[in-house]
Amino acid sequence: MEDEFEALKPAGAGPEMDRWNVEDLQAYIDKMKAEIARVEAILADKGSVTAAAAALFGDKAQDEA
Repeated sequence: MEDEFEALKPAGAGPEMDRWNVEDLQAYIDKMKAEIARVEAILADKGSVTAAAAALFGDKAQDEA
């Protein structure tokens, strides 16, 4: 039932965490930390690809900017 109400919320509206219990709040924190770690890994991968491209082609993109 709760999920049905969540689906009806506008896209920009965040969850109403004031009503959540402690366990749900901790689970939410753990989920967000996992998501942050996933995004940081993607950023690190992109950074290594960018560094490899700069090493291969030189830093021409920086010179043109």
